Amino acid sequence: MKSKTAKITFLGLATACALVLSYVESLLPPIWSAVPGVKVGLPNIVIIYLLYKVSFKSAAAVSFVRIIAVSMLFGNVMIMSYSIAGAVLSLGVMAILKKTKAFSTVGVSIAGAVAHNLGQIIVAMVVMQTKEIGYYMIVLCVTGVLAGIVIGIAGGMLLKYTEKIKL
Repeated sequence: MKSKTAKITFLGLATACALVLSYVESLLPPIWSAVPGVKVGLPNIVIIYLLYKVSFKSAAAVSFVRIIAVSMLFGNVMIMSYSIAGAVLSLGVMAILKKTKAFSTVGVSIAGAVAHNLGQIIVAMVVMQTKEIGYYMIVLCVTGVLAGIVIGIAGGMLLKYTEKIKL
């Protein structure tokens, strides 16, 4: 980025896009009604884009600002704790895999989606004080892979179509 002001403006726009995608996703009917809490994770298109095009730090900042804003607008503190746990694990895994350059955006996104689900399951196990909820991870792995594919493809397309844009 050419200036600090330009970077702050760009990250503000990225955050706004992620917030809009969160809102749009909240309006969609459940994809798998038999599996509560499963979402595609549309805001993660923005996070994948930032991770590849800008930096890990920018992706993390936008992710956390979005989580806090969405939790305050549409959720509560518990939703925030689940989301932050998922985001921390997801961002860490995606950053490591991206750095290896052994995975495409789809592979990185799949790993991030499954890691996000794992982070949320860990919080649920602590909050509910039961390890049995961990069995739900089997279902969440399947849905995480499917969601990761969708988000990885969308993020990869966004990167492809904006590759000539210098940030």
